[in-house]
Amino acid sequence: MIAAVVQLNSTADVARNLATADRLVRDAVARGADVVVLPEKWSVLGTPDAMAAAAEALDGQCISWARDVARDLSIDLIAGSIVEQRDDGRRANTSVHVGPGGTIEAVYRKLHMFDVEVDGVRYAESEQEQPGEDIVISSLADGTPVGLSICYDVRFPELYRVLADRDARVIALPSAFTLATTRDHWEVLVRARAIENQAFVLAANQIGEHSPGYRSGGRSLIVDPWGLVLAGATDRETTVLAELDFAVQRDIRQRLPSLTHRRPEVYG
Repeated sequence: MIAAVVQLNSTADVARNLATADRLVRDAVARGADVVVLPEKWSVLGTPDAMAAAAEALDGQCISWARDVARDLSIDLIAGSIVEQRDDGRRANTSVHVGPGGTIEAVYRKLHMFDVEVDGVRYAESEQEQPGEDIVISSLADGTPVGLSICYDVRFPELYRVLADRDARVIALPSAFTLATTRDHWEVLVRARAIENQAFVLAANQIGEHSPGYRSGGRSLIVDPWGLVLAGATDRETTVLAELDFAVQRDIRQRLPSLTHRRPEVYG
């Protein structure tokens, strides 16, 4: 299986974001990708007001595009995340897995809200969106279980352990990591989640300035179950690809069976 992660510099210009995503997804597939992951808030990323204004339901233009392109190219597409406008009036940071037939295979709403201060910039995700309630695993076209997560989730290893316990072999991590946290924490966290759970992690990050004062750090990664970086992006809008060798994963899990050595009865 060939996987690709797409790195974007999304802004409040939805039409431009869609056009760039379309170009890069098609480029990845032309280079052999079977599964493609877009970054967090690939369709719109800017001020809270701009994102709220661009929120849309799952039958809106962004996921409709994702369904069309997945069908046209016969790929699994993890459509990063969008600002979802839900029927009950609430908004969510929502990732959608679309299968090769253009059908929605799974919907995951980000569990952990990014309410922090980084480099003097305050982020208050919970003021705009509500957290999800469900841990979600989907299946790729060949049956491979894929766990869904978004950005800040990567700091909560218990989520990833549940995904591994539920047999996730691949974990998608669409993100918009800040510039500072990308430089200091991003690769360490992504590789740690891969090593701990002996899973492939497909980490698609945003890059560049989205609105004044809000920047993401890029360096999108594909990491194998041993923690090796199979592919890494440069600091621009781009796509990187790598082969996911599940025979290597099986060998790692057999030789170092840490997932079977857990003692949850002791941990409580």
